[in-house]
Amino acid sequence: MDKLTLFDKNSLNKLLNKRSGESKFGQDVKYLTSISNIYEQLKSLDVKYVIIGLPEDVGVFANHGKTGTSKTWEIALKTLLNIQSNEFTSADKVLILGHLNFSEELKQLDKLIPTKTKHIVAARNLVKDIDKHVVFLVNQIVLAGKTPIIIGGGHNNAYGNLKGTSLALKKPVNAINLDAHSDFRAEEGRHSGNGFSYAFNEGFLNNYFVFGLQRNYTSKNLFKSLNKLDTVQYITFEDLEVLQKIKFSTAMKQGLEFVSHSAFGIEIDCDTIENVPSSAMTPSGFSVNKARRFVSYFGKHKNAAYLHICEAAPTSKSATQVGKLIAFLITDFIYAQNHLK
Repeated sequence: MDKLTLFDKNSLNKLLNKRSGESKFGQDVKYLTSISNIYEQLKSLDVKYVIIGLPEDVGVFANHGKTGTSKTWEIALKTLLNIQSNEFTSADKVLILGHLNFSEELKQLDKLIPTKTKHIVAARNLVKDIDKHVVFLVNQIVLAGKTPIIIGGGHNNAYGNLKGTSLALKKPVNAINLDAHSDFRAEEGRHSGNGFSYAFNEGFLNNYFVFGLQRNYTSKNLFKSLNKLDTVQYITFEDLEVLQKIKFSTAMKQGLEFVSHSAFGIEIDCDTIENVPSSAMTPSGFSVNKARRFVSYFGKHKNAAYLHICEAAPTSKSATQVGKLIAFLITDFIYAQNHLK
């Protein structure tokens, strides 16, 4: 836990904007006062959800992507703390644990040049180190019987989420991924484009469903690899939104049937939400409302083990909107979990 920076009262006071006659989310959430015995503290607390931040963009850099995902955690946290606390948002069932401090890794990243192969290799080695910390923290949360809500960061952290959850449950887990990309690329060193393939090949991921895979950004070889695997399914964005071969609701039902027989993670890559600043921002993607429907639909199942929101890369102009988006997705998930099917 040497990387964990606890969210505390001082952090809360800096970010919370109180208003007379209102109760804000941040006024009702719980937080820890000690860094020791995290597992025991979590286990004993009357909370259901544990929110953590992974402010890094090392995995994005290592995948030749646009950095900026390290900024998302603080922006999302500030927005979340200042929404209303009521019977729909259930702030009293939430603990904000804090974030993993990757400042040293980000300092090293600043010295690297993306066009130099040896620098990309160095970044991929840094991702391996980041993986270890994510695995351990997610593992401790799930072992304590709580549901992690993870705010990234790059999609490289899917690996840590899956491995940490799998080790806690002592079995492979499944995943549903709202994404324009499969992130199932070759094991060429860790980066944001191969978290699922690493988890799959190491036995932590079983059934994997990619929802909204875009044809223009999936190679011929990758399609061949995906098509060979019985435990991997996908529906393309084009079949859903352009050709309309399948309804959104029907596709969600198909995805749920594929992953929900066992514990599964819900992965949301902001790259696939239209016009959201991200590591691979798209003009053609799912609407925010469809992303919210997706989280609500899958979050309503008892086997939903965690929620991971990643790849947003807010600018100064878009920070407020990105913060609102992530707060919506978090509270949609919480509400759905509180109204399980």
